[in-house]
Amino acid sequence: MTRHALAFLLLNAAASGPPLAMADEPTPGADADQLAKQLSNPVAALISVPLQLNWDTGYGAGGDGERWQLNIQPVAPFHLNEEWNVISRTILPVIDQEDVVPGSSQSGIGDITQSLFFSPRKPTKSGWIWGVGPAFLLPTASDDALGTEKWAIGPTAVVLKQTESGWTYGALTNYLVAIAGDEDRADVNALFLQPFLTKAIGKGQTITLNFESTYDFEVDAWNAPFNATYSKVTLIGHQRVSFAGGARYYVETPSGGPDWGLRFVVTLLFPT
Repeated sequence: MTRHALAFLLLNAAASGPPLAMADEPTPGADADQLAKQLSNPVAALISVPLQLNWDTGYGAGGDGERWQLNIQPVAPFHLNEEWNVISRTILPVIDQEDVVPGSSQSGIGDITQSLFFSPRKPTKSGWIWGVGPAFLLPTASDDALGTEKWAIGPTAVVLKQTESGWTYGALTNYLVAIAGDEDRADVNALFLQPFLTKAIGKGQTITLNFESTYDFEVDAWNAPFNATYSKVTLIGHQRVSFAGGARYYVETPSGGPDWGLRFVVTLLFPT
């Protein structure tokens, strides 16, 4: 899949989403603010399908490499009982890159990351929301250069707090270690840490700041982009959709890593 096809798919995602069955025309006011608040919570009981397009540049010794990556990230909550939910979060990357591997280009899918968060349905008495569970890395890459060729597993966790003034702050983490796969490839031994801060500014609008930092213990190096994005929840017909856009700067990367990038996200929302 080429980078033009990735962009075309994302820009047409809202139109292709299934409409919700409703008796009356939904109103975008307070409803949009509530959905924006739920989107700021990784373990909210909200079905959503984010389509996150990332463009990063500055790869390689000469800084000429670039990567387009579309992350298809369905989120599905399940009610276990009156006290607990389990939240399934999947990340399927579709990648088109040039000169990330020097002198070559690749297109295809990458490795899938699957997380399951077991989360109480109600916050703690002090207002904290949390979830814990397993995370899995599945070697689904269509090209050796787009994946690890390793099976990996480890714990994942998230903790956050949402205030009445519209702030959400917290962190999400996972730690993945290879358990099987191609013995000729480097092992997976990596810590992912994502502290985040969001501010709801009304009418379904949100400002988000976060780090999506990964520490690779095999090469003893951080990959740490700082992201700043703006998002807005709106309606297209009867379909609730969130649009987001922003930029990121790589505070630290391994040798040959990118310098900066852009992000655009279309999220289809299916509140129950």
